[in-house]
Amino acid sequence: MINLIIVDDHDIVREGIRRLLEDKKGIKVVAEGKSGEEAIKLAKIHDPDVILMDVRMPGIGGLEATRKINRSYPDIKILNVTACSGDTYPSRLLDAGSSGFITKESDIDEIEHAIRVITAGQKYLSSEIAQRVALHKLNPDVTGTGPFADLSDREMQIAMMIVSCKKTQDISDTLFLSPKTISTYRHRLFDKLNIQGDVELTLLAIKHGLLDPSETS
Repeated sequence: MINLIIVDDHDIVREGIRRLLEDKKGIKVVAEGKSGEEAIKLAKIHDPDVILMDVRMPGIGGLEATRKINRSYPDIKILNVTACSGDTYPSRLLDAGSSGFITKESDIDEIEHAIRVITAGQKYLSSEIAQRVALHKLNPDVTGTGPFADLSDREMQIAMMIVSCKKTQDISDTLFLSPKTISTYRHRLFDKLNIQGDVELTLLAIKHGLLDPSETS
């Protein structure tokens, strides 16, 4: 039996995946969470085989949660999910210890297949993401995500929180960093991306496939 935790900040997404997986033999959903912080707590409580986790969520987000879970519970496999297919995230997530990466367009059969593949100790990337990662390794400019590839993981985390409309104090409270430190990171990533503000950052994230336009409405 594969014990699974589903982590996504959208209730309807978690409920839909859970109901569809209930019909799959040998897979049992043992818990659900809404944030990276909850994923870490649930990993400790339930010691699942697999965590199916969204990348962009409130709080520390899926990237940092993946890193922390992998560091503390290396036997737990993590399958990350995103609404976008920009290659920067898969590369960072694999480096952080993710076992696989799929998009929210994946059907339930692919999700089931991915879960079984990573449970068997292999990596899994959906075909679209695998192609983008391969192209990016051959030529970083092909996929157009070069500017974001230059950001550190912390800068990337803060950038994604900014495009999620989080204020400096909210980011400070979530990451346990001073507002001054957050402002320093903000200006540093703006300089690296050669942009002037939050609106330009949001447009750049959409352009390079790191943010679904529907998430800004």
